[in-house]
This record gives sequence, C-alpha cells and structure tokens, in this order.
Amino acid sequence: MKRTDHNGTLRAADAGREVTLVGWCQKRRNLGSIVFIDLRDRSGIVQVVFDETMAEKVKDVRSEYILQVSGVVQLRKDANPKMDTGEIEVLAKEVRIVNSAETAPITIADNTDTSEDVRLKYRYLDLRRKPLQDNMILRHKICMTARKVLDEKGFIEVETPILARSTPEGARDYLVPSRIYNGRFWALPQSPQIYKQLLMIAGMERYFQIARCFRDEDLRADRQPEFTQIDIEMSFVEEDDVFEVVEDLMRAIFKETKNIELDEKFVRMPWEECMKKYGTDKPDLRFGNEIHNLNELFKDTSFQVFRSVIDNGGEVDAIAFDGIADRYSRKSIDKLQDFLKAGFKAKALAWLKMENGTLSGSIAKPLSEEEKAKVAEELGMKDNSIAFFIADSAKIARSALGALRVKLAHENDLIDRSLYKFLWVTDFPMFEYSEEENRWVAAHHPFTAPKEEDRDKLFNDQEHCSSRAYDLVLNGYELLSGSIRIHDQELQEQVFEAIGLTMEQAREKFGFFLEAFRYGTPPHGGVGIGLERLTMVLADTENIRDVVAFPTTNSSLDLMSEAPNTVDDSQLAVLGIKTDIKAPKAE
Repeated sequence: MKRTDHNGTLRAADAGREVTLVGWCQKRRNLGSIVFIDLRDRSGIVQVVFDETMAEKVKDVRSEYILQVSGVVQLRKDANPKMDTGEIEVLAKEVRIVNSAETAPITIADNTDTSEDVRLKYRYLDLRRKPLQDNMILRHKICMTARKVLDEKGFIEVETPILARSTPEGARDYLVPSRIYNGRFWALPQSPQIYKQLLMIAGMERYFQIARCFRDEDLRADRQPEFTQIDIEMSFVEEDDVFEVVEDLMRAIFKETKNIELDEKFVRMPWEECMKKYGTDKPDLRFGNEIHNLNELFKDTSFQVFRSVIDNGGEVDAIAFDGIADRYSRKSIDKLQDFLKAGFKAKALAWLKMENGTLSGSIAKPLSEEEKAKVAEELGMKDNSIAFFIADSAKIARSALGALRVKLAHENDLIDRSLYKFLWVTDFPMFEYSEEENRWVAAHHPFTAPKEEDRDKLFNDQEHCSSRAYDLVLNGYELLSGSIRIHDQELQEQVFEAIGLTMEQAREKFGFFLEAFRYGTPPHGGVGIGLERLTMVLADTENIRDVVAFPTTNSSLDLMSEAPNTVDDSQLAVLGIKTDIKAPKAE
C-alpha cells in the first residue's frame, strides 16, 4: 500500500508537499461543509482536512476506521502547540476507506479511563495507545543497544534451549509433559544458568542472549510468570570485569534512550552495610533518611522497653525526616504503626517530634533529657523534624524502618524522579535458612562461589558465610543479579553438600553439569538483567504490565486469550496424563 510519509513526522518545512498517508481515525469532527479527521499511525497524529468537495466521502467514517489519504501539506491558521504536527495539516485530495471498525470497547487515548482488566482483555486495542507503543519502542531500543554494545565487546549471541531438564533448586518450574516419553517432563527455563556456564566450559568466553525465562511463583506488580533478561556470561573474569561491562552497557542504554549521561563509576556497598542503612538490599538512593542504630546510645538506658531488647540481642533503630512533623497526627502515626505491624511484624512504632527546640512524643517521658539530646544530635533533628523508632530483632527493625523510609518519602514527595541512582550490592549471604525445608539453601543459586576467605564457613558457620554474588539496584528496583561462579569441581561438590544434597542426589539433578567440570572449567561470572524492570524505570511506570506486550494479571491469567485453558481428554491421553480435578472457569 502506497505511503510517502509517516503521519507524526510532518512539520512546517513540509508545507506544499504532496503526501500519501495511512492510518486509523483517532477523531472525526464534522463542521458541516468541512470535516476534520485526526489520522493516527505509530509515529503520531496529523490533522487531515476534507473540504466541501471531499466531505461526503468520509461522512460515514468513525473512530478506528483505517484510511488512505493523499493530499497537500499546508500551514494551519491556528497552530496547536499540544501536537507535534500542530503547525500543519493535510488538505485531502483523495481518500480510500481501507477498512471499517466497530465501536471500540475501550477508550483509545493517551489518558484512558477504561479499567485495566478491560484493557487487558482487549490488549490489541490498548496497544494502539501512544504511551504503550512508546514503551514497546523503548524496550526495542534497549535490546538493540544491548546487542550493539555487547557485540562490540566481543560477545557472541547464543540461543539456549527452552525445553530443558527440571532442576528444582529455586522457584517452581513450569513443567511440560513429554508425548514421546510418557511420565517424563521438560521444564521451561527459570534462566539459562546451566547452559551459559556450559558455554563457558565450551570455550565461548563471552556469551549473551536476550532470553525468555519462566517461573511459577506468586506475582507482584513488578513480576510476571514469563519474563525476559539480557543474559551475560564471561570467562576469565573477576567482579570488576563484570561490573565494567554492565556499567558501560547501562551508560549506552541511558544515552541512547533518554540522552542521559550516567556516573563514570557506580556506587558499591556490601550487603550487610546496605541492610543496616536501608533495611533492604534494593534501596532507593534518590533520598537520604538512612536508618540509625542506637544500641550504643541506649545500652544503659532506664527505659526498660529499649533496654530489654538490647540485652536480648535485638536492636533499637531509628529514622528521621525533616520538615514534615506537622503533617503527622497521632491518628496518622497509628496508621503507620498498623502498616508495620501487618506487613513486617513490628511490635510497636515509637516517635518523637522536635517543636520549638523541644522533643515530644510517645517516648518523650521515659527518656532522660540527656538521652533526648543525644537522639536529636545523632539523627540531626531540628524544628518540625520527626523520628520513628523500632526496638525488635535486627531483621524486623531494619526491614520495617526500611519500608517506612520509602513510604514516607513517597507520601511527602521527597524523591526527585529525574535522578537515576545505581548501586552495586555485593557480598550477599551464601545461604539462607528454609523453615519449610528445615535446612540451609542457596541464597542465590548453588553455582555461586563463596568468598575465598569464607570457604571454611561452608559447614561450620553457614549463617555468616558470604558469597561472590552481587545485584545492581536502580531507584529501589533490583535490575540484575549475578555472581562469580564456582569453577572447581571439588568446591561445587562441597556447596551441594552444604545445602544438604548428597553426591548421589547432586548427580541425579546436575550430573551432566558436574561431568563437564572434569574437562577444564575456566573462572567465569555473569549477570541476568531484567529487561522489564529496566524498561519500567526508563518509562517511569510502576506497573510491569505497561512494558509487556501481552501480560497476565496478578493472578497469572491472560484475560485476552483466556489462558491458561482446559484441554481435551484426548490431548492428555497421548501424554499419559489423567486428571480428576475439575478446572474452574477463568473469570
């Protein structure tokens, strides 16, 4: 179909040109003898004028009709500064109705009031909206920039299998039954982890892949059951080598997509320090208000609530905010306490306000004047400051205050959304204890190397054994996880043993992988960059569905195709499967 230009690209310099355009009717305005139609394609919208000689030909055109229009670009008498093409319009000379359209069940506009569930059901219409198309284009640019940068750095793009062996040491696998081998199952990959390490053993040295991954886990606003990661693995590297490649890649992506120059070097912080300061391993560094540990200040206090917590190995932690004390009444503070009790098991939230140089609040009376003065000094409090305190186990106190820190920053508009603050979080714990399985499990995955100085803790001090795992955090989102991998067969066997796997069990799950270790495995490491989360941050949205073409709901349903769906018994029979469960109808 003939088209000379894209609608959104026309400008005043094109005045006088004859053009042929195609697109959808965004809006039609009938002024009697003259009809105006806003014609939309992916590039944008342009106004087309149908004078008295042409108006009859478009009298039946409605929103979302597809038209082919030929005409002359002319300057508008009254420019529209809200449109990129607002200085010009196209005077139609010929028009063809390419296709008609029924009334759309959603409002196709930049700002739509249609509910998200309805928009997901008609996602192919929702994707006609410019904000979502811009997000898809942004995602495309990120991928193309990644390919260009990594190619220039000597990386080879390799596709790894989608149908793979189930290796259940992490999230739940999506299983695929085999027709040929009834009773046996494939698994969709949670990541290409084992395959990319095998590529290092194979001598590829530098690999990348824009990889589709699948995890059968509970969903959140920033998580989908299938997702994409920019997967990278490198041989003969230490952490600094991996960090350098990733930082160069991020600089190129931000320059290409947002024309933003990032810092030359990203901040680094050990996991333990990060948890103490922010109560989370993915802190938002666009604002301060760090957590302060006050155990030393209150170690001899006569305030028994604080004293007993400290004596029993807990912590008294606090955060302070300047200039907002007058916004928080006792009632609103009670709501904050309810939030922390419900979500973080914090027993109580204490507080102090500074007004006219004097501290008042829920713990003003039991604290001595000297203690209050030291608190004000430690937290940098001044008039209209408010401080919040939690006395509890270190885990609860830190995580609760970390969540409160973010909540108050959002409530009080303390975050500069134009900033992009990267942080490498390093030295993650090697293990975490699973109450469900009653054993220590790999905190990252069992192929992550321990820190060399902590190898002796693999069996006798697993709680304090640190790994060579790292995350890159941006504005409160974990963008990537990675690690330096184990390349020594003996050490890999020791890590399996440390998480309770016998060598027989390890060989049953990872036998082919352990076999490969016998033939010369280079030191290697890598990362998996979450494409959706990176796109979310660059698109300035907090909803991951905004950057996925065909997403699912939080309950893992595709409202458009009504997947997952039931299948015929005959389909199950060839797979050797029979089910007695009556599947509920998707709502």
